[in-house]
Amino acid sequence: MERIQFSPLPGSCAQVTGYLHTPLTEMAVRRERFPAVVLCPGGAYAMCSQREADPVALRFFAAGYQVFTLLYSTGEKARNFQPLQELSQTFWLVRERAGEYRVDPEKIAVCGFSAGGHLAASLGTLWNHEELRKRGGEYGEQNRPNAMILCYPVILANQCAHVESLRNVSGCEPGTPGYGFFSLEQHVGPHTPPAFLWHTMEDDCVPVENSLAMAAALHRANIPCEAHFLPFGGHGMSVCTQETGTQDAYNARWMDWCLTWLGHTFGYTL
Repeated sequence: MERIQFSPLPGSCAQVTGYLHTPLTEMAVRRERFPAVVLCPGGAYAMCSQREADPVALRFFAAGYQVFTLLYSTGEKARNFQPLQELSQTFWLVRERAGEYRVDPEKIAVCGFSAGGHLAASLGTLWNHEELRKRGGEYGEQNRPNAMILCYPVILANQCAHVESLRNVSGCEPGTPGYGFFSLEQHVGPHTPPAFLWHTMEDDCVPVENSLAMAAALHRANIPCEAHFLPFGGHGMSVCTQETGTQDAYNARWMDWCLTWLGHTFGYTL
């Protein structure tokens, strides 16, 4: 394993940590390039959760993916599209450096949890939005994810919203246009990549209606989508292990389902 770090934007406090496979040179047949996953931990745009960073990154790495974990701007620094610019630029840089990082530039997924799921879905739905272009420059399609993995994501700005997350990212109060803009189901369209979602029905922090609405919007737009709604379990379960303080073998199956879906979507086998 090679471990790298870089900042996606000059002057930003955001930091990306990459975990990279290196080819086994003694093998007669070896993989030279790998698909990749860019991770966005949750934390209500107030912080970045540790349990949704390395524990998740190492699972994707073990499955044969190059992994890049983005610790994005939070708190008051989360306003003005800052986290979205950081994630957008991260995708641009990973593709720009695809040869150096041994990444297949056509097989890069974004994966986010809770507010990080909101950030991941923001890139999936707003990667070509004029507001992001105005603030972050012209990317073409270099910042578009090839797939989205949304884990108990914040999506809605209605009565099922996670108000703290949307206040932090919008800098606005509920009921205002700036707050409502970040209700992401309304931005789904033909430009949106395929998605995998999972959520628990008992989540009392980010209601399951967020994922239900996103899955419905994807279906209406004819975007391929796999969704799992599990009956039990609270919020922030990460990979559902003892390490993350959420050990639950039943819900932990989401990771295997996700890897199967992503491998099928990318045409990739380890």
